[in-house]
Amino acid sequence: MVTALIRTARFAITVALTLAALAAAARPLAFAGSRGQNTPPGLQQRSGYEDMSASLQALQRDMGLNPAWLSIEQGRAAWNATAPAQRSCASCHGPLDSMARSAAAHPRWHAASNRPRTVEDQVLECRRRQEGSGMSQTRPQLGDGMSLALSAALVAASQGQALSPDPHPALAPWVEQGQQLWHQRMGQLNLSCAQCHDQRSGQRLGGTRIPQGHDTGYPLYRMQWQGLGSLERRLRGCMSGVRAEPFAPGADEWRALAAYMHRRSAGLLMEAGAIRP
Repeated sequence: MVTALIRTARFAITVALTLAALAAAARPLAFAGSRGQNTPPGLQQRSGYEDMSASLQALQRDMGLNPAWLSIEQGRAAWNATAPAQRSCASCHGPLDSMARSAAAHPRWHAASNRPRTVEDQVLECRRRQEGSGMSQTRPQLGDGMSLALSAALVAASQGQALSPDPHPALAPWVEQGQQLWHQRMGQLNLSCAQCHDQRSGQRLGGTRIPQGHDTGYPLYRMQWQGLGSLERRLRGCMSGVRAEPFAPGADEWRALAAYMHRRSAGLLMEAGAIRP
């Protein structure tokens, strides 16, 4: 009993010291938008893949074992699927291979909705247009399995393409808002995204190496989730982790963060079947 209490106390002290270090005051670090200038001084831009263990890297590379490819193949099949009185995705957009740069270029400005549109937004909009035509028995929702599978298939089609932010000037205020949110301290732990992913990337937290937080493969498969998930889901988890109240599902704050993160990640390559711890 005494030994167990000592171990518990040591663990609590270790966690407290780690959180205290992360919460230390630090000057926000700004990002420019161009390749080679979008990381803090002295920090080389790298994908979260490079911060994973060798075993997880090998799992991501193995299409036969990588669990993300089950969803990607589901999305590929759905792209070409037809039902009575329903057109397939391919009938409008062409073969999936023809969408090779689509995911790498999103979020993009969407004038009709007057906001940025992510790949998942676009997939959801297309699916909802097909509502009642046999594509879905229920109204499709952001983050549902089929939307994620189709989005992952589009990401796979863009594998190896460099992330290329949309230069539309209407996106500028969204990127600025996303940058402000990235540097804003939140929650009871009073931490910002930048304090972990800019200033302490490469260090360890709870045995896991802290990545730079780039959007090179979303939606991706997280071992913690045991399934595919969106960038919004990951950001929501980060906010919960610092004990902040997440924004509402589908809120514009998520799109602003996505627009900024895409600008911040410019030049990195898209990953098909991305896996994270």
